[in-house]
Amino acid sequence: MTTALAASLALSLVASFNQSSDVGSVNQDVKFTPNYVFTDGTGANQARILFSDTRTLAASANENLDLAGVLTDVFGNVLTFDKIKAIIVTAAAANTNTVVFGGAASAQAAPWFGDVADTNVIRPGGLLAMVAPDANGFDVTATTADLLKIANGGAGTPVTYTIVLIGV
Repeated sequence: MTTALAASLALSLVASFNQSSDVGSVNQDVKFTPNYVFTDGTGANQARILFSDTRTLAASANENLDLAGVLTDVFGNVLTFDKIKAIIVTAAAANTNTVVFGGAASAQAAPWFGDVADTNVIRPGGLLAMVAPDANGFDVTATTADLLKIANGGAGTPVTYTIVLIGV
């Protein structure tokens, strides 16, 4: 059975920044709406694989998501990413602790950071999104660079996060 992927990822910021003075006011209106559209394929602005899940980690726990041959999609197909084109991680607003993205001890997937030990902290209710729509994407290499570590940033309470991966 053949699967096909079509996806659109959009971020919308509409803001108005105002300051009043004795004789008037200054206003800056900002409309920033980057939009990424992926069609089915393996080149620039294309993807073939989608993984999404909402997961919970116990207090002080972590997990390594193996991006090459372990995760399954909604149809039960085993996924083997070669490149990640987009990643979105959200931390549930009800979390007490942060969600920590990155820093696998070995076989860290993709060059999301300057060093494999680097991490990004996602605060409760927060969002991390990275997009690489070009043909290169973020590389995944089975067995040597295919682990994505997600950790509970504290003790005492669990954290819930949602992750979406789009790739080839």
